[in-house]
Amino acid sequence: MGSGASGDKDRVRDIWGQDRVRDSGDKDRVGGPLGTRAGSGDIWGQGWGQGASGDKDRVGGPPTPLWGGAECEVWGFGGPHPPFFPPRYVLGHEAMKRMQTSNVLVSGLRGLGVEVAKNLVLGGVKSVTLHDPHPATWTDLASQFYLREEDVGQSRAEATLPRLAELNSYVAVTSTREPLSQELLATFQVVVLTNSPLEEQLWVGDFCHSHGIKLVVADTRGLFGQLFCDFGDDMVVTDPNGEQPLSAMVSMVTKGCPGEVTCLDEARHGFETGDFVTFTEVEGMEELNRCGPVEIRVLGPYTFSIGDTSGYGDYVRGGIVTQVKMPKHIHFKRLRDALAEPEMMVTDFGKAERPSMMHWAWQGLHRFMHQHGRAPRPRHQGDAAEVVALTKEVAAGAELDEELVRELAFQATGDLAPVNAFIGGLAAQEVMKAVSGKFTPITQWLYFDALECLPEENRDSLLTEEQCRPRNSRYDGQIAVFGAELQAKLGAQKYFVVGAGAIGCELLKNFAMVGLGCGPEGSITVTDMDTIEKSNLNRQFLFRPWDVTKLKSERAAAAAREMNPALRVSSRTDRVGPDTERVYDDDFFEGLDGVANALDNVDARLYMDRRCVYYRKPLLESGTLGTKGNVQVVIPFLSESYSSSQDPPEKAIPICTLKNFPNAIEHTLQWARDEFEGLFKQPAENVNQYLMDPKFLERTLRLAGTQPLEVLEAVQRSLVSDRPRAWPDCVAWACRHWHRQYSNNIRQLLHNFPLGCCPHPGVALTRCPPQPLHLDYVVAAANLFAQSYGIAGSRDRAAVAELVRHVRVPPFAPKAGVRPPVPPTHPTDDGRLEELKASLPSPEELPGFRIDAATSHVHDPSPWHLALSPHCPPQYYEVEWTLWDRFEFIDHTSEMTERSTLQDDCPAHKSLSSPPPRDRDQHPVPSLASIVITIRNPA
Repeated sequence: MGSGASGDKDRVRDIWGQDRVRDSGDKDRVGGPLGTRAGSGDIWGQGWGQGASGDKDRVGGPPTPLWGGAECEVWGFGGPHPPFFPPRYVLGHEAMKRMQTSNVLVSGLRGLGVEVAKNLVLGGVKSVTLHDPHPATWTDLASQFYLREEDVGQSRAEATLPRLAELNSYVAVTSTREPLSQELLATFQVVVLTNSPLEEQLWVGDFCHSHGIKLVVADTRGLFGQLFCDFGDDMVVTDPNGEQPLSAMVSMVTKGCPGEVTCLDEARHGFETGDFVTFTEVEGMEELNRCGPVEIRVLGPYTFSIGDTSGYGDYVRGGIVTQVKMPKHIHFKRLRDALAEPEMMVTDFGKAERPSMMHWAWQGLHRFMHQHGRAPRPRHQGDAAEVVALTKEVAAGAELDEELVRELAFQATGDLAPVNAFIGGLAAQEVMKAVSGKFTPITQWLYFDALECLPEENRDSLLTEEQCRPRNSRYDGQIAVFGAELQAKLGAQKYFVVGAGAIGCELLKNFAMVGLGCGPEGSITVTDMDTIEKSNLNRQFLFRPWDVTKLKSERAAAAAREMNPALRVSSRTDRVGPDTERVYDDDFFEGLDGVANALDNVDARLYMDRRCVYYRKPLLESGTLGTKGNVQVVIPFLSESYSSSQDPPEKAIPICTLKNFPNAIEHTLQWARDEFEGLFKQPAENVNQYLMDPKFLERTLRLAGTQPLEVLEAVQRSLVSDRPRAWPDCVAWACRHWHRQYSNNIRQLLHNFPLGCCPHPGVALTRCPPQPLHLDYVVAAANLFAQSYGIAGSRDRAAVAELVRHVRVPPFAPKAGVRPPVPPTHPTDDGRLEELKASLPSPEELPGFRIDAATSHVHDPSPWHLALSPHCPPQYYEVEWTLWDRFEFIDHTSEMTERSTLQDDCPAHKSLSSPPPRDRDQHPVPSLASIVITIRNPA
């Protein structure tokens, strides 16, 4: 299980300072760190499959290069698999190369510091050095999840070190007792200060700025957070937003000054004024193909201007325009200057005036702490009044919100794990931006508050100095903000956490820290039916290498209980759905106070949403996808439920384009996925339903359009005409299918559209020479077909080739007047349906018979679903080769999984960005890449 989310449907401003339009699609998509619905994963990665995990059976030791060894290639061949493939996928190879040479110092190991360090270790920097000369105190346990009660009195950094080192054996984690000095700072590329006094921040900021060291300053006080970044006089950002470059197909270019470009009206081009683009495959006005990046001005959703084209040739046809990411230079002020002349990022436009107020209030708070050597006492009116007076001195002449300043003083001793998690996540991301040069950094101040969490009515009577005074409890940092009465209520809560993946782990950690369900009447139930895999370790931080193959819910519950022994948590392995309503029945839901979702699919989210609305229980819905994420709070009959809205449909590829005229790598990938499911998955599922469900035929005949005919024909082929009896039948089927799909269909297409003609804008057909991997397709398809019927297959390519020689393939004869197929719209032939029904054997004739549906998932024990190389260039359609990185964008989970498995099984493939060798002697290992990501390569 992973995570999910819902929310804003339009533009969002993300934490990289970019206004973004949310990815369209189903509810597993997201579109901004605080917008729209998500699939699985967390702020550092996504729900990847096995193969990208890394060898985590060893902890500690010397630092290991990012890719498992200096001799390894870009993709990690020849060494152990690094545990942080998701950050590599999000940041890209070049950015990760820079990260692997970066040494980071994290000073301050309270709750905020350990969040930053945890995220950096998982992210995969070269080394993290922990600095904190102070001993652990009882109050640190409020949010420092790697400190235990027995660690009180010991060095925070040294007590935290072994637990952080377990997270990623490829990152060197060390600690130092040295006081902060210029000699110490000079050895790092990035310095992170947390919970640091202003005087220390200033001299460190001066030194780092003058020596080219990146600086991040972070602090939290109760519900308030502060973040500052200084990345030097001239930071170069190579990719401002991390999104794939946009591209569009050109339909017209005018001659003029400026020239106007019109794109096909299949979809909006998506460019913005100021973007730079390049052109390829333009016929006629070929000067465009040779010019460098050109700045554009958007004229409309399908048009833009590009400058002077009056001296160019006449446009004839075709062309692809592609966005180019141009380097962006950003100047940062040193901390001392930025205090006087601040640049601030607004995180909440409903509080646009607050950042400037908090900028002065934090300085007033630092003055108070410098004068008294302590923070203001919780809800102490005298201390708060003094902080207000000091703030007025700092902001001489400015109009202050005194109530806001007073609230900051009241919460100065507050220490909340959720706020630390948020600010710590942002700080760690800024470190990654600083060392990678990817994504737009925060310039330069960010202030955050969550004062909405406080009572709206009777606040002064509920939050008194007596209620918020320290009680020598591990929850004192929280009591200082919310009072002892609310802490008791939190302890009595009964919550249900659905999913123990990345977000599930974060939820359980935060619940343990805040004391949720830790009282004698409280409880937390966590359920997840999955087991732990190595690939989970890079983001599901409650798990360790020795937990692999164990149940997620059990290990997550045990890890959270170690963080807070008072946590009353129980684990289950039952999925949520209609089939488990006997387990999660009325008594179960009526006994809950709330539900927190950490799911990875829409159906389960919708189901839990309906249950929570029915039982009137609050629901916390959240999720992330790479750098994007969202949270939705659902209060039945008060706020919108998850089911109340849905994302717009995902942009679909036209059937004609997909089937006959692919012109982009995405078309070939989607075609191959449809091909795989149409051959090995859907027919098997239909056959099994026909044999087991007496009402299958009745339901099928009620389907719309030609679906009844298509389904019954597939069942008839599977049970009658194409049913194999032995291995040679499987080879014959695979051989005939190859000829039909990759030879006959293309010959018919070439008969209709001769070589060089342009049946579709941007597409030209060419001849493709025979490829040595064609037999690999037959071998793999035959084995998959055999497995479906329980027939033993064979890996012997020579034996298969011999069987192929004896297969009779009908000669091809082109059909005149036949156009490329499109979805039929004519009524179903009732006579044909009756004929099919009569030809089907009855279920009674096949007792116990079933067909196994193949899957493209990496955990399938058979390697045959990973066959037919995508390395043969799709020369028939002149689809340009691309790096594997782009393959993941159709399905973030399966494509990453398949690529990782290719790395496991094909060490011979050192470069996936170029075609493989055609000589079989140079290609000794069959190329293993999923059929679902096979490039369509007709021959």
